[in-house]
Amino acid sequence: MDRTFSRIKTQSLNRLDLSKKGSVDEDIEHVVSLLNSCEQFFTTSSCSGRIILIDGAAGSSDAHKQNCVWLFVSHQKCTCDDLMSGLSRACGDAVLKFEPFVLHVQCRRLEDAQLLAVRSTHGLEVPLSRHGKLLVDEDYIQFLTQIANQKMEENLRRVQRFFQNFQSAVSAERQHIPDSPGTQEHQVSQHTHKKGRRGEQGTNKQNQLNVNKRRHQHETVACHDYGDSSLPELNDCLDLFT
Repeated sequence: MDRTFSRIKTQSLNRLDLSKKGSVDEDIEHVVSLLNSCEQFFTTSSCSGRIILIDGAAGSSDAHKQNCVWLFVSHQKCTCDDLMSGLSRACGDAVLKFEPFVLHVQCRRLEDAQLLAVRSTHGLEVPLSRHGKLLVDEDYIQFLTQIANQKMEENLRRVQRFFQNFQSAVSAERQHIPDSPGTQEHQVSQHTHKKGRRGEQGTNKQNQLNVNKRRHQHETVACHDYGDSSLPELNDCLDLFT
């Protein structure tokens, strides 16, 4: 599975950017770069957030997809004049929209997706004209401009918070990655070696004490008969496990 995911990731990141802009938006370049640097993620499309004015076919309920003209688009804040200029070219049903930043990300596993799962309702969609006729006055367009710009400012703050939180989550996850089997075996070997040396030193000391003890017993309690001559050796063996 990991090899397949890595292959698909490489192929996807090597493809040409087919978006209208043809490149990653500047305000989320650092986010996209961080995601693609993680082996368990890669981005398939992205947008830093945008203010758009589209002119859809009259009566269409799906103006953002079919038969629509982009009258204005910006990934930064806009002015009232920008929107008024766009509306002057409207022939159908013009709609002003603010869309927050979006990232489409492929994840290697479900657990990885859960780390990244975020949704937001920070948007705006307002109809402004019908059959090319403006439905509101310029004062209302000025008001909507302020609202859209406020949402753009908040959107960029959310981008930065997302980046910082995701960066912290990735750093924490990397710190908890277990050592490779080879490293673990090396550590166990070192621990066993050190433990063996301590055990050997302790055993030598204990054996010397047992020899002195048996010598003392032989000299002072010669009348005692242990019956089984292997008993002292058994006691020596048991000392290795205590």
